[in-house]
Amino acid sequence: MRTSNNLIGLVNFITFLLSIPILGGGIWLSNRANSTDCMRFLQWPLIVIGISIMVVSLAGFAGACYGNKFLLWLYLFVMFFVIAALIGFIIFAYAVTDKGSGRFVMNRRYLDYYLGDYSGWLKDRVTDDGYWGQIRSCVRDSGVCRKMGRRLHGVPETPLMFNFRRLSPIESGCCKPPTECGYTYVNETVWIPGGDMIGPNPDCMLWNNDQRLLCYQCSSCKAGVLGSLKQSWRKVSVINIVVLIILVIFYVIAYAAYRNVKRMDNDEPAGEARMTKSHPSHFEI
Repeated sequence: MRTSNNLIGLVNFITFLLSIPILGGGIWLSNRANSTDCMRFLQWPLIVIGISIMVVSLAGFAGACYGNKFLLWLYLFVMFFVIAALIGFIIFAYAVTDKGSGRFVMNRRYLDYYLGDYSGWLKDRVTDDGYWGQIRSCVRDSGVCRKMGRRLHGVPETPLMFNFRRLSPIESGCCKPPTECGYTYVNETVWIPGGDMIGPNPDCMLWNNDQRLLCYQCSSCKAGVLGSLKQSWRKVSVINIVVLIILVIFYVIAYAAYRNVKRMDNDEPAGEARMTKSHPSHFEI
């Protein structure tokens, strides 16, 4: 029995450690929400799941140390639903970020982002007028466009240098006009019309060199936010999948050890069947 309790205690300790990357992922998303992605509700499911795993693991660890079967049972019962919630979050994260990505542009290293390439719940959430007003203000106040500026020996980088920069989705969508509009580069956030507009993209008319406006009203900016969210969620989901696999393995081990403790408490030798086959009686005539 002591061996089983030690095993359960070890499993709970490792499970506690596994809660740290989940909680860390939620905190990282929270920091991104305050500085880059600007969607402040997406991190909470991860933070709640991480804290739940942490608390439940401590309860199971205490149950193993003190031989409290109720805490061990509580650990197994609650952890089942926590694992189910984590699976649900991973599926949800992949489902809402399944569609949409940046488009390659000829002679450019960065991608252009178009709102029409995205669909589903996350797009509806971002483009909602109430939410977008907050997101737009957050992106502008974060200074992401202001920080794009680069100088070489005191001189702004050349158009060729800019064309071969790797821009984040928000930098590409919010801080410059769409490439198809045909604007001429002056610096990272100042562009002047370069002739006839190419294509019917309404964002071409929304671009403004006023540093408080830029392309924050553009559909490309909304698409850039969606692209940034997709990158963030996918990074966190990869970590969550690895943690989930390990959690399931250790949950099965903890359940088997718990069953062994119950069997030993009932004085059942390991491997003993609960039912024995009845043998027919032989009567002598």
